[in-house]
Amino acid sequence: MSAPLDLPPVVSRALDLSRRRGFVTSSRLETGRLLSALAASRNGVLGECGTGCGVGAAWLSHGAREESRVVTAEVDESLADAVRELFRDEPRVEVLTGDWGALRDHGPFSLLFLDVREAKRSGADMVAEMLEPSGIVVLDDFTPCALWPPMYEGRVDTMREQWLTDERFTTVEVMVAVDAAVLIAALR
Repeated sequence: MSAPLDLPPVVSRALDLSRRRGFVTSSRLETGRLLSALAASRNGVLGECGTGCGVGAAWLSHGAREESRVVTAEVDESLADAVRELFRDEPRVEVLTGDWGALRDHGPFSLLFLDVREAKRSGADMVAEMLEPSGIVVLDDFTPCALWPPMYEGRVDTMREQWLTDERFTTVEVMVAVDAAVLIAALR
């Protein structure tokens, strides 16, 4: 587990919005710190699908280089509107209303955070088309697994297996906490 640190103000505001809205599925702080570090290493367009209350977008924008911009998509119109308000003074952040396919016309992406199950499960083909060469994809909300094939709740985790074996990507599973892992996939 990462040591507790003062949160960036934009992340604190997104977490406050999340609490006010009763939204309990925001990105973990450990995942957020990883997103921020990865964003700091990338140029260009950084994307997120599954904005929620803007916690992931806040971490991305916090780490993003000055010349980079963040585009995030949320299917729930009221959440998208609330997050637009959250980022009203940040011109580098654009909040779209729509499913993850709404991002398609806003790339190519240097970094893409997949924070919705549909994109993780069926999106490798579309994601590969949305990335710039050597683009990175981050997929969160995995339970760490040391087995092969990867297992979850007594069954083969076919989603994780797909990303770990897709020849278009070099993928690694990274534990961000004792009970949480992310996949980081780099387009070859």
